[in-house]
Amino acid sequence: MRDENGYPKIKDPRSLRRVAEASKECRGCHLWARATQTVFGEGPRSADILLVGEQPGDKEDLAGHPFVGPAGRVLDDALAAAGIDRKRVFVTNAVKHFKWRARGKRRLHERPNGAEIAACRIWLELELRLVRPDIVVALGATAAQALLGRSFRVTKDRGKLVSSPLADRVVATVHPSSILRAPDDDSRRAEMRAFVRDLRSVARLMR
Repeated sequence: MRDENGYPKIKDPRSLRRVAEASKECRGCHLWARATQTVFGEGPRSADILLVGEQPGDKEDLAGHPFVGPAGRVLDDALAAAGIDRKRVFVTNAVKHFKWRARGKRRLHERPNGAEIAACRIWLELELRLVRPDIVVALGATAAQALLGRSFRVTKDRGKLVSSPLADRVVATVHPSSILRAPDDDSRRAEMRAFVRDLRSVARLMR
């Protein structure tokens, strides 16, 4: 059963599992129609750190799990270098369905717009409310603006501890996919070092 806006009834909004199940039936925007499935967040409910990306990519859409594609491998390496156990963090996205356009047989990522981000806000709010992390890390501009407003610029304030109506402590950094898009090996290494520095600052805040 869904309401007039396409959101499903949640049997028990205090249960992360029940919320995740309900999200599979969400029709709050049009993205569900072309996606394989909803990709809800994953990780321990007791997580101290919650990572928010933009949206699932092609691999995540097919697998039904967040950050399992190439960007996920970059994230895994960066978390390990920063001394953060991936198994102890909750990972999710601001938008739960893959937005894409076709190029031949490939499905290319398209950035979600403000209406699509707003339509998914209910799920992000529930994840934050139920996990109650000590700190939230916004990965990339879309996640940062979903948490901190459209005027926030990652390039200006990355790595800084700020507050949000959704979370008391937020640190914004780049999305790991941006490292993959760097033009050469030297640039990728430099971007990775900067990304790890941001995550190390998060690790220090947890001590």
